[in-house]
Amino acid sequence: MSSKTYLIYGISKGLGKAFTQLLPSANDQIYGISRTKPTYLEDQVNLTWVPADLSKPMEALNEIKSKIGERKIDYLIYNVGIWEQNAFSDDYNFQESKPEEMLTMVNTNVSSCLLALQSFIENLKLSENGKVIIIGSTWGLDHHNGKEVAFSATKFAVRGIVHALRENLREHHIGVSVLNLGFLEDMSVKDDLLKSEQVESYGILVQDVIHAVKFILSTSNASCVKEINMPAMQDVNM
Repeated sequence: MSSKTYLIYGISKGLGKAFTQLLPSANDQIYGISRTKPTYLEDQVNLTWVPADLSKPMEALNEIKSKIGERKIDYLIYNVGIWEQNAFSDDYNFQESKPEEMLTMVNTNVSSCLLALQSFIENLKLSENGKVIIIGSTWGLDHHNGKEVAFSATKFAVRGIVHALRENLREHHIGVSVLNLGFLEDMSVKDDLLKSEQVESYGILVQDVIHAVKFILSTSNASCVKEINMPAMQDVNM
């Protein structure tokens, strides 16, 4: 099997860390984007870390492009999503959201995503079966019950990007997918991200997300997985 090149955003912790450690094989090359240096960097020999602050879209793009150059990208995974300070709690109040906070969310969740997708199309064209996967949210789906206005707006925007980008890349047989996730389990307390025992958990298990992404990556360029919605079983938001 030929080696693949991954470009993964948001690798410092959580789901991005899980993608980096559990998706590629040992002979694959990973370019990982995050503002904070991953603590596991020395243990991941096939990972090239690219520091970038996505709240500053143009600066981040220039930094990333200087590292990637004209290399082939097989899989681009944009796993980025920040939210309001008091999001998902009884303390959330849209009227108290600071303008600077909302603009940072738009830059990080949307603007940097747009620039990245536009900039790396030529790299994706070099792959025989290029894939783009954007990690969205159930807060970007119709008729959700969440109150977080700015976060919801950015995740609706992400879905719009994916649907339109698919039409732009159809002729190049590059698949574009969005995975809309609900609440995730707390991965910070797990030693083994793929622990097989069924434990009491309100959120989505990380192995379920990994299975979904692997399914998308396993499909040929004759088909396209448009959208997968994955709320937690006990998530009343959807």
